[in-house]
Amino acid sequence: MNNRSGQYLYLQVMANTSAIQDFLSNYDDTIFANAMQLRQLILSALPAVTEQLDMPAGMIAYCYGQKYAEMVCTIIPSKKGLKLGFNRGVDLPDPGNRLKGSGKTSRYVVIKSNADIANPVLGQLLKDAYTAYLERTSPA
Repeated sequence: MNNRSGQYLYLQVMANTSAIQDFLSNYDDTIFANAMQLRQLILSALPAVTEQLDMPAGMIAYCYGQKYAEMVCTIIPSKKGLKLGFNRGVDLPDPGNRLKGSGKTSRYVVIKSNADIANPVLGQLLKDAYTAYLERTSPA
């Protein structure tokens, strides 16, 4: 949800593990477990990132401020599965053809198993997303 100043509004600014677990408990055990494992990968790959639980949107956002442009990625659980979304994913290199989606800027990776999370390509995408964030937010 955007306000008029272009800032992204979140229900909860700093999510804690308990809040994340409560949110993810609405999904089946596989989605819950994969999302928690994916969360650890994100938190280890993005230095000092802020984790924000957006209940209305049904996602967990990882960002460095309140503006949409400062968001790096999101965990998007659903009854059908789990996705790792990337803000400005269209600009990321994708040698493994893992990024999906047809939107103007965002892309996502479908997460079906622990093997998807452990795949080095996913870690590289997170590193590339962080680098892209730094490049687009650094002063010209």
